[in-house]
Amino acid sequence: MKLRIIAMEIISKIIRSIRMKSHQLQGYANIDKSVILESRLVLDKVYPQGIHIGENSLIASGTTILCHEHVKRDPIDPRNPWVTDTYIGKNCFIGVGSMILPGVRIGDEVIVGAATVVTKDVPSNSIVVGNPGRILDRKISMNSHAVLSEFDQN
Repeated sequence: MKLRIIAMEIISKIIRSIRMKSHQLQGYANIDKSVILESRLVLDKVYPQGIHIGENSLIASGTTILCHEHVKRDPIDPRNPWVTDTYIGKNCFIGVGSMILPGVRIGDEVIVGAATVVTKDVPSNSIVVGNPGRILDRKISMNSHAVLSEFDQN
């Protein structure tokens, strides 16, 4: 049983490494190498260099991260969509099926709940949930594995 767990960990690390290399080849150069990117992500292909993800964050399966907007247009050339940078800080956990909209800045040590639509900036040490996302708590602490290490319920 222990050997099986070790084998699964090794395979998981290899898959994560391949996934990260694939994203880097597609132009996603601003994602720290310690980030865990799960499967079925939708990362903006119009402006891939606009996605910034800090170290030790985990982006769960089915998450969408956008850096462009087709409804807004580039003021210099209206034929092109408006592009902007989108930031996710260090030690963050982005829940399954979440959507991060263009230009949003998510601070360090943030939990984004499953299926949350983040439309505005989120301060560090917060939990954000819902559609549109609203801040549930501002006093959390995450460890370097993007796991909640402290939760003050007051």
